Amino acid sequence: MRIKRAVNAVKKRRKIFKLSKGYFGNKSKSYRIAREAVMKSLNYAFIGRRLRKRDFRRLWITRINAAARINGISYSKLMCGLNRAGINLNRKVLADLAVNDANAFAQIVEKAKAAL
Repeated sequence: MRIKRAVNAVKKRRKIFKLSKGYFGNKSKSYRIAREAVMKSLNYAFIGRRLRKRDFRRLWITRINAAARINGISYSKLMCGLNRAGINLNRKVLADLAVNDANAFAQIVEKAKAAL
């Protein structure tokens, strides 16, 4: 008895069309073109998940540096002072303090300066 693939083929196509919904032109209508567009977009998403981590780290460092310079110290000296003072705050928390609580950030900077 031979195996008929119709049901599975339709399921496979439906899955691709669901992912390509909203794409411009033939990318959401034609299966072959939709499959290429979906593969490309999934690849971009995979790459983007890694790039996002780098982008946020760069943003946090920029914010910390700006706030540190307002308090009269460079970013690298601040981080060195924090390490010597034994203050283990990550960049995400430091950037949040720099933006939302300038007084607390200023106190942390003073402790870092004292440790240098």
